[in-house]
Amino acid sequence: MKRAVVLLALAFAASAGAQLSSPVPAGAGPGVHDPKSPFAPLPARSDVVPWSLLTAIKTKTEKNKVLPVFDKPQLALNQKTQRIQGFMMPLEPGEKQTHFLLSSVPLTCSFCMPGGPESMVEVKTKTPLKYTLEPVTVEGKFAVLNDDPYGLYYRITDAVGVK
Repeated sequence: MKRAVVLLALAFAASAGAQLSSPVPAGAGPGVHDPKSPFAPLPARSDVVPWSLLTAIKTKTEKNKVLPVFDKPQLALNQKTQRIQGFMMPLEPGEKQTHFLLSSVPLTCSFCMPGGPESMVEVKTKTPLKYTLEPVTVEGKFAVLNDDPYGLYYRITDAVGVK
């Protein structure tokens, strides 16, 4: 069930982006935060992993899958405590969330073009976080995923919300 929800979320992000014209192909790259968006873009912070680092990857096709090819900067984050900021994309209904995707752009914005799996991080928290349309920052054990069955490239576990 959760796999279907994750795949549906990724498909939604790609189809929403296909409705906008942008130099970035739908479902690839960091996503585009349009200036017409009613949502403020992510504030610049020096204490979080920048999305520009996470989205600067290449991919390869192997059989019927597209797999990420990580460089040293992304691999250096693996299995270490990291801090990421982004917009929540719940995977299940509810006011409080323990499992969600964190995106580089707000997926609730009809002016913004979502990126691909490199612009999302799966988050599993220690304690529930209240759902919000505002940016959130989480800290936890970061994992670089080479061949995730859900098509994700990054995951944070044991995450906690931070200011």
